[in-house]
Amino acid sequence: MDDETRRLFEQRKTYKMPKFKRQEWFRYKKLGEKWRRPKGIHSKLRRNYKYRPPMASIGYGTPKKVRGLHSSGFEEVLIHNPTQLEGLNPKTQAARVGATVGYRKRLDIEKKASELGIHILNRTG
Repeated sequence: MDDETRRLFEQRKTYKMPKFKRQEWFRYKKLGEKWRRPKGIHSKLRRNYKYRPPMASIGYGTPKKVRGLHSSGFEEVLIHNPTQLEGLNPKTQAARVGATVGYRKRLDIEKKASELGIHILNRTG
């Protein structure tokens, strides 16, 4: 990882990203906390009243060069069998073994990844 990318990762870590919650999430159990854009014509949240929580907008984005990368600096690739490891670049990509993969096949994937020098993000034991 070069110095510029490392600097951008540090910058991304120091951001104080607010928790964007749905309007009136506390009032109705069925709504849930997941963000939904307010669309009502009288909505105080949509009209950005200062006593309302912050609304998700483009200004809260992370730097483009590190957006979507794992905190280790690798791009995550979901793997379900050992043959999928052959197309990975060990310098820029890391593997994450799928949740539906059994223990025996997981061990095969980890063995082949260590031979190819590929980093596995959710290694067993």
